[in-house]
Amino acid sequence: MKIYTKTGDKGTTRLVDGSCVEKFNPRVEAYGCVDELNSILGLIRSLLKEKNNPLLTPLEPRLERIQNHLFNVGSLLATEKKDVFEKLPAVTPNHIHTLEQWIDEATIELPDLKNFILPSGSTLASQLHLSRTSCRRAERRAAEISVKEDHYEFVLIYLNRLSDLLFTWARWVNFKMDIPETLWKKDE
Repeated sequence: MKIYTKTGDKGTTRLVDGSCVEKFNPRVEAYGCVDELNSILGLIRSLLKEKNNPLLTPLEPRLERIQNHLFNVGSLLATEKKDVFEKLPAVTPNHIHTLEQWIDEATIELPDLKNFILPSGSTLASQLHLSRTSCRRAERRAAEISVKEDHYEFVLIYLNRLSDLLFTWARWVNFKMDIPETLWKKDE
């Protein structure tokens, strides 16, 4: 199988369900944002392996699990037809619950957040902040689709919760690496 198909040379692409749409279609934009997020998470996993810090090892397998979920999210967003959507791997309340558990586990160790913080700290934490903003963009694009199609409810909730988790993990990584958070100074 060749990697190039030439089917997109005229500005169109095929969705999972076989529909042909323009590459600027909101659905293509949504799953493209999820793909971008997934790539950033892959970079973070590489950084974790390079750091080889035993304090941070729980993140790597969890990030891999999230990456697999994001492939499911992408395929769901790349599907216009509800009958095909229902045959694809689903995003379930259990997936969302797992993210919430991971947020709660990390939050227990963190000091209370009483101010806004700037995205900064270690390279790893900064990449997690970057992934959070990428996730928020994917969420906004998915929201465009879910306005007209309510069967995307769990996709939207999953992305919302994932951005919360990535923010929490950015803080947790800085905490574990003993790097103080940078508080927002509104008067500067």
